[in-house]
Amino acid sequence: MRWQDMRESDNVEDRQGDSPGAGGFGGGGLKIGGAGLVVVVVVSLLFGQNPLDILSMLVGGSGGPSAPPTQTAPAPARPGPPVPDENREFVARVLGDTEDTWSRIFDQQGGRYVAPKLVLFRDAVDSACGQASAAVGPFYCAGDDQVYLDLAFFQELKQRFGAPGDFARAYVIAHEIGHHVQNQLGISDKVMRQRARAGPAGANALSVRQELQADCFAGVWGYYAKQRKLLDPGDVEAGLNAAAAIGDDRLQKQARGYVVPEAFTHGSSAQRVRWFQTGLESGDPARCNTFAVAQP
Repeated sequence: MRWQDMRESDNVEDRQGDSPGAGGFGGGGLKIGGAGLVVVVVVSLLFGQNPLDILSMLVGGSGGPSAPPTQTAPAPARPGPPVPDENREFVARVLGDTEDTWSRIFDQQGGRYVAPKLVLFRDAVDSACGQASAAVGPFYCAGDDQVYLDLAFFQELKQRFGAPGDFARAYVIAHEIGHHVQNQLGISDKVMRQRARAGPAGANALSVRQELQADCFAGVWGYYAKQRKLLDPGDVEAGLNAAAAIGDDRLQKQARGYVVPEAFTHGSSAQRVRWFQTGLESGDPARCNTFAVAQP
């Protein structure tokens, strides 16, 4: 992938030297440590309207005041911000290319695309959606119109999920930008209202449709990158492999040994590949209406 030829965005905020907290994730109640975080990665992993939903269920209390925090020894201080590396430049250039693509699409439709900030962090970060551990994976917060990414996830994508390659990493970014596009189009608000009225199964089904649409929007960006000859042979395959690697069925099988379709929140591997490919082949956001089909 010829990402060096993409425009570098100025909308990257580096918080890798910040440290909002140490230890397990959670308020005055349950703390989630190493093994628990792995489970959260597998269940929620990637690309949600608010990927803190699962963590909120795990750590949320009865609504009363929290107990005073237990006094613990402070964690050793982590070193300051790392020297800017290739990963940071990669993120900035892919982000810049998504800005150019969606600005052009919105302009053609008589709208105006407002680019989001992308926040780089390490381990944990504060957002308008709450404090998040890196274990939830990259996420988009509609509350502050920002994408959050721990660069260590790229290594996880390659090693744990078997999805290496530049275009696989770019797909991660483009998917989160897809959620920003949904937010700008008013889709996210509609889904949130519908989920509030639906039961658990209905809410999960809506979440799947929303995630698959973001996959399709990521594919739309990939279509235009291909048109501008920014993709190399094998890039599309790498992106499709990444989409398949994080399907709910594959992740559930790895975590539990069996699959529970009614508990899907992001879609199966086949669904994610299908909708990402729809965007890649059409380049048309109108083809990404996952809410208009009987079965996405």
